[in-house]
Amino acid sequence: MDPTLYKATLAAGPRHSVGLRSDGTVIAVGDPKHGQCKVEDWRNIVAVAAGNVHMATNTGNSHTVGLKADGTVVAVGWNQHHQCEVSGWSEIVAVTAGWRRTLGLQSDGTVVAVGRNAEGQCEVSDWKGIVAITAGDWHTAGLRSDGTVIMAGNNRYGQCNVSNWREIVAVAAGYLHTVGLQSDGTVVAVGLNKHHQCEVEAWRDIVAVAAGSYHTLGLQADGTVVAAGSNQHGQGEVSSWRDIVAVAAGCAHTLGLKSDGTVVATGDNRYGQCELSGWRSVQLSI
Repeated sequence: MDPTLYKATLAAGPRHSVGLRSDGTVIAVGDPKHGQCKVEDWRNIVAVAAGNVHMATNTGNSHTVGLKADGTVVAVGWNQHHQCEVSGWSEIVAVTAGWRRTLGLQSDGTVVAVGRNAEGQCEVSDWKGIVAITAGDWHTAGLRSDGTVIMAGNNRYGQCNVSNWREIVAVAAGYLHTVGLQSDGTVVAVGLNKHHQCEVEAWRDIVAVAAGSYHTLGLQADGTVVAAGSNQHGQGEVSSWRDIVAVAAGCAHTLGLKSDGTVVATGDNRYGQCELSGWRSVQLSI
């Protein structure tokens, strides 16, 4: 499996969770404060993303993004920094959402962005040859077709120090750390490591990665999941999970998509973001 060929069908925001069904509709649960869960009328969606915030300022200000089959994008939720103003986008093949911003990967390998740019996290207009994108709180990562990674935005904790990375096949950005999956199934990470979220050097046979505020997830080839970093809310309690085909990390909760199209969750559930027992037919891949 080449992770760069798969679009996101599961997304976790700070207080909400989003799933893409096999019929192209979308389901969302959790905090509806800014309308980020109003996705019931979406149709023909092929990928989803959810804006996240770091745990320390988790006010629920978030948005949800959907990529349509025709390459256009829809967005709902918090829009103070115009992060939902994506109506003019076209020929998009992947989307990602960070804190106060939205980015889209175009079919020609270039990237577009809207939203907050105070730290330069939206300065991606000159990027070329990109095959995947991910957004943290204040930084953005782009995976190039040659397996290297390009960064934009805040680098206070070294979260953008990836110039020596090679043979990367997937990237994930958390609050202040960045994670890279290498072609041999091992994982590298840089940035803030206060909660040991970057201690992934022992991981093996990883096929996908995800990053939350202070935790990191790795999906193993056998369908099990490993976690590093903060477990304050139980977001790292994934050792019993089996038959997982995709993972997503929110501020302090974790989602796992099973091979039968159901979803499991662990972690912070104060807003019902982990109440997914009724979810069925969540799309496995594109």
